[in-house]
Amino acid sequence: MWTLADQLISSRFILGTAQYPSLDILCEAVIASKTNIITTSLKRQLQPSPHENLFWNTLKKLNCLVLPNTAGCRHAIEAVNMAEMARELFQTHWIKLEVVGDDYNLQPDVFELIKAAKLLIKNGFEVFPYCTDDLVLCQRLVDCGCRILMPWVSPIGSGKGILNPYALETLRTRLPDITLIVDAGIGKPSHATQAMEMGMDGVLLNTAVSSATNPIKMATAFRDAIIAGRTAHEAGLMSERNVAHPSTVLLDTPFWHGEK
Repeated sequence: MWTLADQLISSRFILGTAQYPSLDILCEAVIASKTNIITTSLKRQLQPSPHENLFWNTLKKLNCLVLPNTAGCRHAIEAVNMAEMARELFQTHWIKLEVVGDDYNLQPDVFELIKAAKLLIKNGFEVFPYCTDDLVLCQRLVDCGCRILMPWVSPIGSGKGILNPYALETLRTRLPDITLIVDAGIGKPSHATQAMEMGMDGVLLNTAVSSATNPIKMATAFRDAIIAGRTAHEAGLMSERNVAHPSTVLLDTPFWHGEK
């Protein structure tokens, strides 16, 4: 068990709910992942429909905490307005803050992100900002009052994995009391394990599971990979060496050399 914001939860895996082949597969993947938290776009919930909102009603049956996000927003005020609607709709003060500044790599607009974070924290939100791995940006978000940061490891949906390990290691070292959940760019379970071995507190992903040939098996693989990475971090990883070092230390001449 660990504490995320004001909730005690058992899983360090947060799973997105978009682009699955079907609602049934989405549900089975969420169950297989054993996640406590799922994230969804408010814009998806606000689509006008004369029929019952099947997607949202399905999510409610999963018995997970919902982390609504502001995906698709390009300006601070737009993100703030969407967050206010999310608080009313989902009955939560949690918000995954996304303010995109570039259409090509979907990189966050850091200036609008900080502006939105300040306003939302002032209004009582627990802000989960989707940000880059830039140390100064992350420090500014912490200065705004963010207790949780969600740095990317590479562009969202790219599956490239961790492109700048040094940046993540720096964040972990310089922000020891901040919850760090990697978000965007994870493509393989091994990427998630690597992030957790570095001391990240959790992993949020969507495409790596929803676009897999078998999303349910992939959700299981990521579940186990995240557990393995966290366990390895807690166990203490050996230091890398530049030279070979025998695993068996020889105290004297091999025993067979002394035989007559």
